[in-house]
Amino acid sequence: MLAGLLSGAQLVPATALAEPEMPPQPEVEPQPDQQLHNVTYKARIDGVSRNAQITYKIDDSQVNTADPTMLPGRTFEATGVVSDPQLAGMTVRIDWPYSANLHCEILVDDQIVAQADTWVAPRLTRPNNDPGYGSLPCGASVDVLGTAPVVPAAPVDPAVPAPPAA
Repeated sequence: MLAGLLSGAQLVPATALAEPEMPPQPEVEPQPDQQLHNVTYKARIDGVSRNAQITYKIDDSQVNTADPTMLPGRTFEATGVVSDPQLAGMTVRIDWPYSANLHCEILVDDQIVAQADTWVAPRLTRPNNDPGYGSLPCGASVDVLGTAPVVPAAPVDPAVPAPPAA
């Protein structure tokens, strides 16, 4: 009897469970005129500080933060890729109450495009009205993604009347 069931099962066509056919997905190709640029970020902290934080753009829309142990003379280095060299940016920060010389460089395709230095003086109290205390911005802002450095608007001439409100 078992042999009859097995031979009968072989005579009946098997039904296959097929997944619904999905339309082919178009391949995303980079625009031919859009060239990517290699970015090298370098930071140095000369002085005694703790809780150093380095924030930098790894591409046009993503930011990375590193918390390296920065001893005097040590250089932090990281890389990224951007479509526009003006989008490369980083910030170097040290924590209160420490003092140090902060230095940063941004190289795009092995050419220096931004460089900055500052001295962070020691303080006895945490600064309440200076959120940028202890930080050094370099290149484009890392707070606003996908935008070029902010260019100040033309000054407003007080002699020219404002347009009427609609």
